[in-house]
Amino acid sequence: MNRGPGRLGDDRTVTSPQDPARDPAWNRAPNPARDPSQDPLDPHAHPHGHTHQHGPVPPVSDHLRRVIAAVLVPFGVAMALGLVLLWPGGAPEQQERTGVGFDQQHEEASVTELTEHPCEDLGVQVQRGVSGPCEQATVEVTSGPHVGHTFTEVVPPDATKRFHEGQKVVVAYAPEAPEELRYSVVDVDREVPMLLLGALFALVVVAVGRLRGLLALVGLVASFLVLTLFILPAVLHGSNPLLVAVIGGSVIMLVTLYLCHGVNARTSVAVLGTLVSLLLIGLLGSLFIGLAHLTGNTDDQTGLVHSLYPDIEIRGLLLASILIGSLGVLDDVTVTQTSAVWELKQAAPTAGWRKLYSAAMRIGRDHIASVVNTLVLAYAGAALPLLLLFSIARSGVTTVAFSELVAEEIVRTLVGSIGLVASVPVTTLLAALVVSADRPPQGPAGGRGARAGNGPFGAGTSTGGTGASTGGPVPRARGRGWGARQGRRRATNPRRRRKR
Repeated sequence: MNRGPGRLGDDRTVTSPQDPARDPAWNRAPNPARDPSQDPLDPHAHPHGHTHQHGPVPPVSDHLRRVIAAVLVPFGVAMALGLVLLWPGGAPEQQERTGVGFDQQHEEASVTELTEHPCEDLGVQVQRGVSGPCEQATVEVTSGPHVGHTFTEVVPPDATKRFHEGQKVVVAYAPEAPEELRYSVVDVDREVPMLLLGALFALVVVAVGRLRGLLALVGLVASFLVLTLFILPAVLHGSNPLLVAVIGGSVIMLVTLYLCHGVNARTSVAVLGTLVSLLLIGLLGSLFIGLAHLTGNTDDQTGLVHSLYPDIEIRGLLLASILIGSLGVLDDVTVTQTSAVWELKQAAPTAGWRKLYSAAMRIGRDHIASVVNTLVLAYAGAALPLLLLFSIARSGVTTVAFSELVAEEIVRTLVGSIGLVASVPVTTLLAALVVSADRPPQGPAGGRGARAGNGPFGAGTSTGGTGASTGGPVPRARGRGWGARQGRRRATNPRRRRKR
């Protein structure tokens, strides 16, 4: 007589005296191969959302590592070579200061006294309808060749810049001007609040992100160094702004992604997706900047730069700004999509690339809806004064929108958004193809081998290729809870009983 495990001769079920809460067999999750509702790739099985997981990355085969290295190593070598060839060695020196904007000598000073006087007594004319006294601030220079020198600054009643006694200010020094006009207040000293805000930002990032947050700060410093030591000086030296932006942005991407997310196949796929998206942004930006006849010279700062360095290609500078501005958001999207595909593959090892792509795209569509809005609002916030033209212009909304001043921001926003949206299917497809093309080591029986232990759906042994999970016998449970009900359901199922 063949008696199955856990059965007596009279076909009664053995009741285990063990505590169900301590026995994993009592609370084993149902097998997903038998329960379709537990399929992680089923869109109706469970909700999905924005997942940005960065857990331990499972190792991949040597074959897959060689394929990825064959693509990325030549690219990295080319970027390093371009960095060396275009390295500017610092910003070019100007023979003399122009005295315009930031191109003037600045010193520190403080407001020592503040008094009110009628504007007529100070020789100041105010606009019609503006009333109130003018303020006269006495300012003392605290740095430079004339420490202790004092001068007065008159503030009209309609001025947005106000002073108070003891306030630290920044003054401009013009040595060739008359003595009474050599110093003038140009700004307030914001060193303390800005440093405090930076320290608070670093503290919050490290406190929440811990090691990841610390690595993110290191990557931020590296990005700033590449921007200030390579991109800006190379553009000032007359190098092609688009080429400089591509090389500098690629170096920033490689350093920050591998530093923050580790050197692994998952990060490498995110790098590939970001590169393809940047290429698309560059092509679209170049096309529509030419079609819209944008010059890039639309504000005082750009005009000043062009007057100081006539060799700079302003249109290329506009395209370079679009690429660099889109890079940060692209990193977030590509890493998220790659992580989603990898996690789905771990949850369903037998899923093909089409099923992985479909499941990850459901996550990506949610991400698109939020990130596109984020990018548009970021550009809108930076160009908020331009948006005021829509409300005060009397020549019509289309006339204002199609002017170069506003059209430049529209092209910048829409081109970056198109590249951002395109990065989701591109990166998802690359990740699905790469993770599905992996060749895991062969088991002794010629299959994929068996994995014992706790799989993504519970304890048991997962046999290669089938996705089936087997565990020990489930005794009849007494008590309450999901595990107890599941044990009774399995034990009392007549189809699972063994006949004598």
